Amino acid sequence: MSTPARPPAPERPTLRIGVVGAGRVGAVLGAALRGAGHEVVAVSAVSEASLDRAELLLPGVPVRPVPDVVAESQLVILAVPDDALTDLVAGLHATGAWRAGQLVAHTSGRHGLAPFASKGGAQLLPMAIHPAMTFTGTSVDVARLAECCFGITTPQDLRPVAEALVVEMGGEPVWVPEEARGRYHAALAHGSNHMVTLVAQAMEILSSAGIDPADRVLRPLLQASLDNALSSGDGALTGPVARGDAGTVSAHLRELADLPQDIRPAYLAQARATALRATRSGRLRADAAETILTTLDEENP
Repeated sequence: MSTPARPPAPERPTLRIGVVGAGRVGAVLGAALRGAGHEVVAVSAVSEASLDRAELLLPGVPVRPVPDVVAESQLVILAVPDDALTDLVAGLHATGAWRAGQLVAHTSGRHGLAPFASKGGAQLLPMAIHPAMTFTGTSVDVARLAECCFGITTPQDLRPVAEALVVEMGGEPVWVPEEARGRYHAALAHGSNHMVTLVAQAMEILSSAGIDPADRVLRPLLQASLDNALSSGDGALTGPVARGDAGTVSAHLRELADLPQDIRPAYLAQARATALRATRSGRLRADAAETILTTLDEENP
């Protein structure tokens, strides 16, 4: 007796998706959702760079004004700057662009659901879906989503929807309570954006000393430091501040005196923060920390 054939698996529902803002994030997420089988029906783009990005990452997707993108979509992705988000949502409310029950997700790290608070327009199905990654706005980013966490904040009944969208893009959903969005975003900006500044400053210092290529010298050190910090936190700390070598710190500051004006204050601030953290974690004795802090005060009149 033959085994009956299994019924076909139910097809995963697909969505008609519109992307408002073909910036580095919006175009990449649109491409990822398209790759997962959804239909990207329209995208808004204004600048030359965003038009080029839309053509590269979303070929064949028509570029439309924002109200048309919203009108044609079951799910609207709002990939606009943090400070523009609330006014954009309110403006679309005011013009009656939203449809009752429409899915809408923004990609802001700072904001949760507050920008979607009803202002007399249609009741939306809101989601905050923020990729915790830095973007180049190229196809390279689509592959990088496989290692990316997304901070999601939604009404509880929409959490499975947001999580499914993230998984379809290859990412990992991480729940962020509404009241924690600001601190969540501050942590990511401090760790990522300020790291870029720090690394660029370190390369500039090396270049000023005639060390070339600066990136080749720094890469192994920085990669090891990052891995160690992520696995051990303050336990990974090394260097003159952690050892209490105030004379070395003072010598560094003298070397930095004639470099561009952003570098020496940054060293001072980071050295102070490092001394405080090293003391708090027990890696630096209180008397050695006091010597370091006094040296920093003397070097920062």
